[in-house]
Amino acid sequence: QLQASGGGLVQAGGSLRLSCAVSGRTFNNYFMGWFRQAPGKEREFVTIISWGGATFYADSVKGRFTISRDNAKNMMYLQMNSLKPEDTAVYYCVLKGGYTASADARDYDYWGQGTLVTVSS
Repeated sequence: QLQASGGGLVQAGGSLRLSCAVSGRTFNNYFMGWFRQAPGKEREFVTIISWGGATFYADSVKGRFTISRDNAKNMMYLQMNSLKPEDTAVYYCVLKGGYTASADARDYDYWGQGTLVTVSS
């Protein structure tokens, strides 16, 4: 199971930190990451991190968001800085096993319940 937390309301330019706890089944060499879905829009890739710490970001968040993980604690984090109104969305933490990174939501079998981030202008 994946449990996301840390969403909320913040003004443009502000920061938030999302957390995702993994419980139950775990995998060696798995990827963890975040997708988001804004109202009326398709779900989109935000960022992922490999077991070894390699990171991949969507262009829209590069330089503003930082993903990290603590494998010993089965935790993942998303530090979001310089937030913009267009970052408003429900953020989902995701997990996939295997050795291949992917920005396709269909490749992720495990999804958290989502946490809402609202950025006011």
